[in-house]
Parts: sequence; structure tokens; C-alpha cells
Amino acid sequence: MSRRKSYRLADITAKFGGELIGDPGVRVSQVATLEAAGPTDVVFISRPRYLGQLSNTKAGAAILGADAPEAQSIARIVCANPYAYFANVSALFNPAAPAVPGVHKTAVVDKSARVDKTSSIAAAAVIGKRVRIGRRVQVGAGCFVGDDTAIGDDTVLHSNVSVYHGCQIGMRCIVHAGVVIGADGFGIAQEAGTWKKIPQIGGVEIGDDVEIGANTTIDRGTLDNTLIGEGVKLDNQIQIAHNVKIGAHTAIAACVGIAGSATIGRNCALGGAAMIYGHITIADNVSVSAGTLVMKSLAQPGTYTGVYPFSTHQRWLKNAAQLRNLDELAERVRELEAKLGKDKGSQP
Repeated sequence: MSRRKSYRLADITAKFGGELIGDPGVRVSQVATLEAAGPTDVVFISRPRYLGQLSNTKAGAAILGADAPEAQSIARIVCANPYAYFANVSALFNPAAPAVPGVHKTAVVDKSARVDKTSSIAAAAVIGKRVRIGRRVQVGAGCFVGDDTAIGDDTVLHSNVSVYHGCQIGMRCIVHAGVVIGADGFGIAQEAGTWKKIPQIGGVEIGDDVEIGANTTIDRGTLDNTLIGEGVKLDNQIQIAHNVKIGAHTAIAACVGIAGSATIGRNCALGGAAMIYGHITIADNVSVSAGTLVMKSLAQPGTYTGVYPFSTHQRWLKNAAQLRNLDELAERVRELEAKLGKDKGSQP
């Protein structure tokens, strides 16, 4: 195993900025937790309530926010956003493995496909007709890339990813194991008590710098493409239906379901298990709390929450029973208000 490269704190601040307090010559080579860190590790604290734990850590350095007190003995980098700074440092210490050029002998690559010589096609992968694969792409073991699909430079498909025909994946994307891109959307029409399948003839278009978590599915469009904007981050086990449009730099947590033809704006955040109705539009800069059902368009930025608070089961049943009668109760209140208004008007 090769020795991990180390960096001086002075080198790190020269690259990423921040104010260095302490010995600039301290060398670190990995990020770690406060409890597990050693002298060559760097830790980060984004919330002031954890600062007291610094006195017990054995880390060589810390990344702290601007609100951190000066009375710290550890060498430290002070910055506006410790979490983002930590992400940059972790990426520096843990770069992605580069593609090893070549096509494995068990891979099947159609003669009409164009695979750049700097790219890697792993064992048992299947590359279809007229596929275009850019530079330094990594196609993992057991992947399937359908006809007429294009994959941009430096994109990584981990093992057992399926990309159906006629899809486009941008540059520097990361697609984790089990993802399915371009399966048919749920397009069916009822006739004489039976369901008829509607052919899904659109595709899926994915922008640059998108990450897609394990076992997430993105359906192809019915007529036009399903669109995923640049910089979108998708967690595991998300369902994105046909003709959905997701704006740039939106982040979506696990188990979210987005129904057909919904439009999600830029810089949005959808919490885990949120459900988005079809054919609605969510504006830019909207946050939806975990477990929230959104059934109509949201035109204004902000945070939206529709989660029924948990409680003991018996109390929940009682509250739910009251909730079922809420409409009737509101009507009775209106009637009482009207009666009181009449009574007040008849007084001398």
C-alpha cells in the first residue's frame, strides 16, 4: 500500500483560503472524527456546542467557524463555512481513482460504439450500438449502456448501472450501483376497463456534475426528455417519473417520489420521503421537509412542512379522529359566527 500524501496547513490555506492560526508547518494527511483522530488528521467543527471536545482530541489540526473562541491550543483553520471547507479538504486527501484505460475481455462493445481510448470498460459490461463514451469515463462491472446513449468526460458508472437507449449523461457525473436511467415511465390509458400502454419515446438528459445514489430510478419521457440539471445531487432510492424537470443544484434526499411532469426549481432541497404530485411546479430556492406531501404548485421560495407530528399510538388515534371532523367543526363555527352577528345586529 502506497504512503498517503501529506500537506502542510500552509499549503491547504493557500489552496482553499481561510485564516491559519498556529504552526503553518503542521502536516496532515486525512480527515477524521474528534474521537478517532491522530496527529496527522484534521477534524472539523461546524457547531459551537462541540468546541469543548477539542481539548480531548489528538488531531493535528482543526477546521473551525469564525465564531470559534480564540482560546484553542490546537492549530486551526478558521473559515466562514467549516462543513464546505471540510468537503474540499477531504476531496484533496481522498481523490477518486483514475480510470484505467481499456476494455475488459468479457465486456461486449458494439462495433459502432465510440469509446475513447482513455476510458475503462469493466468486466461483463455491455455497450450498445452508436454509444458515445467520452474521455476518462469508467463503466463498472455488469453495466448496460443502451443504443444511441452518450456519456460525457470523467463520468463514473459504478457496477450494475442500466442506462436505456437514447439517454445523455453529462461530464463528471457519479452514478452509483443499481441505478436505472431511462426505463419506461408509468404511461397507461384506460379503455373498456383495461389499461393500454403508452409508448415512452422521450429520453433522459442529465447535466454535468450530477450524482445519483444507489438504486435510484429516472424514467424516460413520454414525448420529450426527462431533464436533470447540472449539479443536482440525488440520494439513494429516489423515484423520478417521466417528464420531470429538476433545476440546477437541487438536492434530494432518499426515498423521495416525484410524479410525472412535475417541475422542481433551482437550488431546492427535498427532505427524505417527501412526495411531489404530478404536473405541479416548485419555484427556485424551496425547501420541503422530510415526509411532506406537496399536492399543488409552490410559487414562492421558503420552507414548506406538512408532516403530522408523531405521538403515542393512542393519542395519535384520538387526534386523527378529531382531524377527520375538522371540516364539520369549521362549518359549525361559521354558523355560530353568523348567528352571533345577527343577534348583535338586532340588539337596541
